[in-house]
Amino acid sequence: MKECEFCKINEETLIKKFNYWTILLNYNQYYLGTCLIILNRHLEDFTEINEEERIELFDVMKKLREVIIDLFGANKFNYYVAGNIVPHLHMHLIPRYNHEVEFEGFKFKDEFFGQNHSFYPRDFKIEEDLFNKIKDKIKSKF
Repeated sequence: MKECEFCKINEETLIKKFNYWTILLNYNQYYLGTCLIILNRHLEDFTEINEEERIELFDVMKKLREVIIDLFGANKFNYYVAGNIVPHLHMHLIPRYNHEVEFEGFKFKDEFFGQNHSFYPRDFKIEEDLFNKIKDKIKSKF
């Protein structure tokens, strides 16, 4: 049986580990600041989290949302929980922008603002140095 990839923290993408949840920067940064919020214990169904996990999740979501707005000027957020590919409880926090955002000389444009987030290019890549600068910038606010 394949080991769950979210049961082990990926230090390369780590932003912050809390008591019950961990924030990782998503490799695909088509939507600048897209993060994963992953439960620290293995669980597959969102409805099975306990009260402490629920409270901390909403605190983490709120703080991360505030940080992304402050750093990059996001206008809207999509929150996505599916578990289709990795059956370990996690949420995608997807910032949306009605304007172009320049960060470290790179221009990010949300060409699907006002539409479903899933239209983004799955193969979108940025340089490792830029990825690390985004991660470090978000990390600095925690």
